[in-house]
Amino acid sequence: MGGSAAAVPRLESNRQLPERWCHPGTGQDRPASGGTTVQTDEESFQHHEAVQPHEARFHDQHRRQQTCRNEAVCESYLSEVYISKNSIPRRGEYNVYSTFQSHEPEFDYLKSLEIEEKINKIRWLKRKNPAHFLLSTNDKTIKLWKVSERDKRVEGYNTKEENGTIRDPACITALRVPTIKPMELMVEASPRRIFANAHTYHINSISVNSDQETYLSADDLRINLWHLEITDQSFNIVDIKPTNMEELTEVITAAEFHPAECNVLVYSSSKGTIRLCDMRSAALCDQHSKLFEEPEDPTNRSFFSEIISSISDVKLSNSGRYMISRDYLSVKVWDLQMETKPIECYPVHEYLRSKLCSLYENDCIFDKFECCWSGNDSAIMTGSYNNFFRVFDRTTKRDLTLEAARDIAKPKTLLKPRKVCTGGKRKKDEISVDCLDFNKKILHTAWHPSENVVAVAATNNLFLFQDKL
Repeated sequence: MGGSAAAVPRLESNRQLPERWCHPGTGQDRPASGGTTVQTDEESFQHHEAVQPHEARFHDQHRRQQTCRNEAVCESYLSEVYISKNSIPRRGEYNVYSTFQSHEPEFDYLKSLEIEEKINKIRWLKRKNPAHFLLSTNDKTIKLWKVSERDKRVEGYNTKEENGTIRDPACITALRVPTIKPMELMVEASPRRIFANAHTYHINSISVNSDQETYLSADDLRINLWHLEITDQSFNIVDIKPTNMEELTEVITAAEFHPAECNVLVYSSSKGTIRLCDMRSAALCDQHSKLFEEPEDPTNRSFFSEIISSISDVKLSNSGRYMISRDYLSVKVWDLQMETKPIECYPVHEYLRSKLCSLYENDCIFDKFECCWSGNDSAIMTGSYNNFFRVFDRTTKRDLTLEAARDIAKPKTLLKPRKVCTGGKRKKDEISVDCLDFNKKILHTAWHPSENVVAVAATNNLFLFQDKL
């Protein structure tokens, strides 16, 4: 085909799953972890539990297609926290620890704009005390939540009435020492900070800095830097909004802080570029320190080139040496010391290249897939259609396609690799590319930071898988 797709991007938000997504449930001692190296045989992962939130928690997610995706946990009305209720968890069991209302629907009367309550992203803060702290955001407002538990109560006060009011000191003849008594475990979630009114466009990313004092929030055209203790002001560190909006050619799609260096951040754009910024060089990081971009092959250029080259997600490795970027058809690994080209490239669903016309017509070509690292950076995971998710082993260069399906109802069910047939005679265990269900898609994935446990959000279910015990 001649020509190219329109260069003007659409201003809209990413929907992503939080990185720290679960902790095991209660029970007996857990065996020692064997690391996070990916197994690529048919017994690699087994299904342990599918968490299905109530249907009433979800809204229609796709802005243009208007199909019911209900992307589990981070697209729901409620933010659900999967945390251990006991310090001695049983491997493979996951229970809902707490459910609370994170955001309420709002209405911007000045712009006549309805602000939905659904959560775009959740980020955990490092734990400093028995309570858990997390940041959650919808399109406009970011909230800092404290999730704490209480299993003891204090009784025996004689300085207070039953309703909590202080008694008249003249009526107190003796001082009684209160006692602490056990009670049923109560989990409380309370908002500690509300960060609002700083973004004109929809927030697509939040990232906590390694100093645990600041964090960034990014929308389509700007990135703001916040201090966790200051809610009424933020500092704009990146602004790509042109003077004339008719000259707009790209938008910010994702942003993240470096895991160890508090002055370094990266952000990706709809033009397929990744920029690394150093906040020590200048207060305003419009001038990047490094630009990561793969040269386009003129022989492969088509009408859809600009659309499928848009980066939907970028993640720095746990070591801080590498980063991965996800475009529509592939996942690429970049070395932060080499800007010219990625060091590794993994095709996710190359068989869809011949289907780009129909994917453009049904708006699937604009889907934003997330990617993630394993705990030791040896493997990468990302989602696809038909509730497939892909795992790539960087050491052996082997890949695995697995399916998160509701018919896998029993825990400890072994997952068998799936294969997609592009043409010719189809084998018994293969599925034809023409039979793929594009309404079933896995946009959000997460990998446990220290174990071979993964989470994928498929439609309105959260699936948890782990390697064979």
